[in-house]
Amino acid sequence: MKKIFLFLSIVIVFTVQGQPYTRIVSLAPSFTQSIYYLEAQDNLIGCTSYCVAAKGDNKEIVSSAVKANVEKIISLKPDLVLASGLTNPKDIELLRKVGIKVEIIHSPKSFREICSQFIQMGKLVGKTEKANTLIEESERTIQEIAEKNKNKTMRKMFFQIGANPLFAVTPNTFMDDYMTFLGIENISKKLTQGAVTREFVIANNPDYIFIATMGIVGEEELKAWSRYSSLKAAQNKQIYIIDSDIACQPTPITFIQTIKLMDELINK
Repeated sequence: MKKIFLFLSIVIVFTVQGQPYTRIVSLAPSFTQSIYYLEAQDNLIGCTSYCVAAKGDNKEIVSSAVKANVEKIISLKPDLVLASGLTNPKDIELLRKVGIKVEIIHSPKSFREICSQFIQMGKLVGKTEKANTLIEESERTIQEIAEKNKNKTMRKMFFQIGANPLFAVTPNTFMDDYMTFLGIENISKKLTQGAVTREFVIANNPDYIFIATMGIVGEEELKAWSRYSSLKAAQNKQIYIIDSDIACQPTPITFIQTIKLMDELINK
């Protein structure tokens, strides 16, 4: 009888712990986007003012890009808060003190890590099968693109994600994988931090320049680079603006959307 009771207790505990979270607060746009891709948006009760995916869905705004409204989060009675590496540690500590589970998800350093985090998200919202399916589709696309570009003559790229100061995509970031899978050399491959000068870019003479959208600044940067007639990218009109809401969002879907667009542009 005791064995049966123990067995039932284990089953009950496992079942409760294995249940998906149904009242989730997201403190990063990529988390919110992932929840929508997993078709679990009904589980989302709060997000940041920068969460484009949730606009129009009347989700409570509980945070800016970096500053969370802890009192408002607590008032929503979430069973899970998804925090990023930018979330204030004191806010996380306070939320945990009042008994709210906080899951910290740091910025992924590769496409592989994006996939791992997405599967983790799928488990949290009870959509593991959906997550695995989307990952499999994404990996197939990556393999096709990498295969198509693997034997091409080595080309170089500057991927710009900031203008003041000038900032480049560096190694050990998921955005560097765009270039890796396309078989293109990142001119910033030896840098440990992303701040660069125009002279650095000109000296490395990339075949392509991609600029993550920065509104009017993005257009100004495109015009600025186009004036350097010695640049291969300028000579061949291979300077492009790409939407930062897609390119800078670490989800499997947005990663694929970005690399497919880049593949089309560099191989047109």
